[in-house]
Amino acid sequence: MFKRIRRLRQVAAIASITSLVAGCGVLSSDSSEEQGPIIVGTTAAPSTLDPAAAWDSSWELFRNIYQTLLSYPSGASAPEPDAAEECRFTDGSNKKYQCELREGLKFSDGHALNAQAVKHSIDRIRKINVNGGPAGLLGSLDRVQVLNDREVVFHLNKADATFPFVLATPAMSIVDPEEYPAGKLREESSIVGSGPYNLQSYDEGKQAELVKNDTYNGYAERKNAAVTIRYFQDSPTMVGALRDKELDVAFRGLNADDIVELQADDKDELQITEGFGTEINYLVFNPKDPTAGKTAVRKAIAQIVDRPAIAHKVYKDTVEPLYSMVPKGLTGHTTGFFDDFGDPSKAKARKVLTEAGISTPVSLTLWYTSDRYGSSTKAEFEELKRQLEKSGLFQITLKSRPWKTYVSGYQKGEYPVFGRGWFPDFPDADNFIAPFVGDQNALGTPYVSPKITETLLPSSRAQSDRANVVKDFEEAQRILVDDARLLPLWQGRQYVAASTEISGSERALDPSTIMMVGELYRKTSW
Repeated sequence: MFKRIRRLRQVAAIASITSLVAGCGVLSSDSSEEQGPIIVGTTAAPSTLDPAAAWDSSWELFRNIYQTLLSYPSGASAPEPDAAEECRFTDGSNKKYQCELREGLKFSDGHALNAQAVKHSIDRIRKINVNGGPAGLLGSLDRVQVLNDREVVFHLNKADATFPFVLATPAMSIVDPEEYPAGKLREESSIVGSGPYNLQSYDEGKQAELVKNDTYNGYAERKNAAVTIRYFQDSPTMVGALRDKELDVAFRGLNADDIVELQADDKDELQITEGFGTEINYLVFNPKDPTAGKTAVRKAIAQIVDRPAIAHKVYKDTVEPLYSMVPKGLTGHTTGFFDDFGDPSKAKARKVLTEAGISTPVSLTLWYTSDRYGSSTKAEFEELKRQLEKSGLFQITLKSRPWKTYVSGYQKGEYPVFGRGWFPDFPDADNFIAPFVGDQNALGTPYVSPKITETLLPSSRAQSDRANVVKDFEEAQRILVDDARLLPLWQGRQYVAASTEISGSERALDPSTIMMVGELYRKTSW
């Protein structure tokens, strides 16, 4: 039988699953280090090797090679120390956050990792200030103070209970000051880090070879000696490599057809782990475009788009319709777009356009990336085009680019409407609102909303108890619906396909769905 594991959120449930797998005959992983590297396939190739430039899936690689002060040990839902020995707010207003580093930390080149290196790493993110880069995560940071070689203090300009989550993102990876210039990005195709693995070799867009870092001093328990990550352009090719035993694991970018086919497979050679997911997919409207910049055009599109049809026809129900930028399962989730627009209606959309004096059909170009989120993206945009044109109100042109040039295009404001996916930086509603608003955001498309950025987010960040932020997030989402600048489409689940010789996939995804490859190992007995 094909083996399918559903990854549950509760630790006890995960333990139960692990016990069940153990019952199939897994006795030990001690000898897995002698059986060669575990080969992992993904469609999410890094866009850069420098953390100061990345607010995207480059983090997948960074998590395993660089080190952050805080991170997520397997099973954790809140950040815990990694390079740090201890971190805490030292005041009652959530404005001063202090960390003490572990003793004797070193980078892979032998240089000391100390508090000065932490300050250098954080300061250079803001100094380089890449458009669409991670500087947007540091809006609450005033300055970084070094007390001594092991102690560093982050002084915040406003209360921010989410700051520990920010420090746990791979964007805040600690880099060697002697290798990473303070005022510009590092251009070398190599990494100097202190994480669980060293980057032994890197072939851009093709492969990254990781080997265990023997000087690593942190939380991770690596269950293998080496991992090779191969980068693919599409899901069918990646799954074909898995079936041909060229891969041990396939993750990130599996399309719906391949997932359904894998789940139905009756061969006793592959397993699939299904995990709770907070990945979202959405459309972004460029406010400077003469057509997409009109609120009535955006609301007419919101009135026509049929999310259940996309989820069923394109994604074979491996995703579910989403009516809010904050996904289900997080405190503060709403269904604002359904509440306002209800079921798809051509008549209501026509009324919106007519009242705004907009003649039809409206010509509009929709852009998508051809290689980032899996092969289903093309089919998704073809379905969007079909829905919009069937209404008789729109004439749609579709265009696409590979991710690396796609990012440059939307950062330059070239696209009227474009598709994006979002894998959370951390599991909090804040991270599904804050990154998309403000002059500088993860989209490279300014979205000025003073009520959100100056009132609602600061109010929510003053609350250490995240159960007390519901009203702030509900109001923020009401503004997002009224503006219709961002149009949520679906919320995904996480799937990891692997050979039945591999264990650990049910524990490999952290709360932001980044794969910690150290959890993977080969079964040594059946």
